[in-house]
Amino acid sequence: MSSIPAPKLELADDEWRKRLNPAEYAVLRQAGTERPFTGEYTDTKTEGIYACRACGTELFRSTEKFESHCGWPSFFDPSHSEAVILRPDDSGGMHRVEVLCANCHSHLGHVFSGEGYPTPTDQRYCINSISLKLVPSQE
Repeated sequence: MSSIPAPKLELADDEWRKRLNPAEYAVLRQAGTERPFTGEYTDTKTEGIYACRACGTELFRSTEKFESHCGWPSFFDPSHSEAVILRPDDSGGMHRVEVLCANCHSHLGHVFSGEGYPTPTDQRYCINSISLKLVPSQE
């Protein structure tokens, strides 16, 4: 298994706790998960950019968001290939692929392939709303 590059933004644990509220910290820094259908962006149709709530790095765009009806915001591709890091996650007795912010290594969610959604990539980046901050497009 290859190692992942070091984060560009590294903060001490107490600094993350000052920057994030307890719920954000639990998901972003401890790989927690928000309950399905409770997130701020699950059904959002606002056009814009979805940035990492921890560091502000652009991760996804509304043009790649789709309705999967899974309870979390779903995207078929990140905004650019270097935006996220994928790593194996065998926690919880199942094999999944974890999605991390490439800049600060915060936990975003998981990516699933081959589920049959009618998207160009046949992937579903299942991302916690609490891991994201929507920056609406300026028109």
